[in-house]
This record gives sequence, structure tokens and C-alpha cells, in this order.
Amino acid sequence: MAPSAPNPPGSTDVQTDLKTAMADMAADVERAILHLLPTTDLPESRVLEAMRYGCLNGGKRLRPFLVCQSAALFGVNPDCALRVAVAVEFVHSYSLVHDDLPAMDDGELRRGQPTVHRKFDEATAILAGDGLLTYAFEVLADPATHEDPNVRCQLVAALAKAAGPHGMVGGQMLDLIAEHETFDLGTTTRLQRMKTGDMIAFSCEAGGILGKAPPPQRLALRAYAHDLGLAFQIVDDLLDVEGTEAETGKSVGRDAEAGKSTFVSILGQDRARSQAAMLAVQAKAHLEIFDGRADILKAVADFVVARRT
Repeated sequence: MAPSAPNPPGSTDVQTDLKTAMADMAADVERAILHLLPTTDLPESRVLEAMRYGCLNGGKRLRPFLVCQSAALFGVNPDCALRVAVAVEFVHSYSLVHDDLPAMDDGELRRGQPTVHRKFDEATAILAGDGLLTYAFEVLADPATHEDPNVRCQLVAALAKAAGPHGMVGGQMLDLIAEHETFDLGTTTRLQRMKTGDMIAFSCEAGGILGKAPPPQRLALRAYAHDLGLAFQIVDDLLDVEGTEAETGKSVGRDAEAGKSTFVSILGQDRARSQAAMLAVQAKAHLEIFDGRADILKAVADFVVARRT
């Protein structure tokens, strides 16, 4: 009897595999974080406790998952990929800790728990974010992350660019400006590409850097991540309008309250949802270069569009 045809990306079996793989990765990431941020009785232990709290309070761990899945395409040592994944999660968690501060979004809840400045205090939250950001680069620069110093330098440079003034930080500045100015679709797209998309792009391309992948494959991963990141942010904007605090684990309706230009405010809910679906299709098309080895990454695109958290 001929073998049955493989299930297409987005099918029930692939989505079940994705759910299991993401849960396993989340557990691996949490164990690695506990190893890298152990408890201590040193006088500065409060900031370390806040750092742990800021990155151990749940979450999808999507960015670490993208790192490890992209690395698996090139046969990278899983332990090396996991270190890069944790570094990415440190930077992502730092951005959330600072984004929730009173001077920024003044958030009360993150992943269903009090935000770091509510749990501790504002000064400790600032230092915890600073600690997570800087520790990420210490992790990347360590020889345990990769034996080749050139690879480590590429990782450091690429993450710094994605997280810095021409990436996430610049996008966050635009996000603050958006509270007082009306942005068109092009500026809103640029804002979200910088604020969210560049870190997702690094997460995907990091596997190619670790595996010393040829340029066409790295470019394919980056193109996939570009469309994935925009789809992710459109769904975020939809959830801020349609979701509940119980679903999202954070306050909703804040963008409209702040008067920010979002994909939903510009396109409307139906067009925004259609745009996210189209971007997911485009994202998956970029992965055809991997000849069926990237089905889990294709399933991520479907997951991002369908998510309610």
C-alpha cells in the first residue's frame, strides 16, 4: 500500500504537533532561564528576583521557538540554539517590563499577573529590564553559545540592530508619538515592523547564522519573518479591540483609549483580518525553499493568525 500523503500545513495533525512542540520548547526555555538566573542571597538579589519574575510568568515563547525551529533546519546543536533562544526571550521580556512602566503604557497586568513595577517597584523594574537586556548579550558572547567567535559576533550585532534605535526601541518611540499624531498605513506598518517585526526576524534568521546557512536560505527566513511579524501585529491590534482581559492576560482597549493609529483603526476589523490571513499565506510560501522540512514553521503562521492570546 502506498504511504498516505502528508497533512498540509495548518491541518489538525500539524497543529497538534505545533502545540506539543511549543509546550516542550516553553518548558526547555524556563529550565534554561532558571539555570542562567539562579536564586542568590547576595544583597542585589531583589533585582535578580525581578528579572526572573519578568521572564518566568508564562507566555507563548514564540520567539525562542522560532530560533530553535530555524536552527533545526541546519542541524544546529540544540543546546546552542537554546542559549540564543533564551537571549531573545531576555530581550523580549525586558521590552515588556519597560513597556509596562508608568512613563510608557502604565500596564497593570502582563500574562495575567501584576506587571513587574506593580509587583516590586518602578526603580526595580527599570533595573530588571536593564539587567535582562545586557545579560542577553553576555549569553550570546559566551563560547558555550557557539565555538566560532565570528558566529557569536554576528549574533550579537544582529540582535543589537533588531533591538536598538533602528529596530524595537525606534518602533517604541514611534508608538509613543502615535498617541499624539495620526499615522497613515505606511508609517504604521514601519512602526510595527520596527517594534515587533525586527525581533521576530532576528529570531528566524538566528538559526541561519548559527548554522552558517547560505544567503538564499537566510533571506527566505527573513522574508518569512517579515510577513509573520506583520500578521502577528495585526492580530494583536484585533485582540485589543475584540479580545478580553481573560484571553489576552493584559488590559484591552488601550490603543483606542490612547488614540493610536493601528491596523484596525486604519483598515477596519474585516480588512485587517483578511490582511493577516494573506500575510500568513505569503509567509508560508517563502519556506518552499526548504522542501517540506519547515512544515512546523508554516504551522506557526496559521497559529499566529488564529490565536486569541
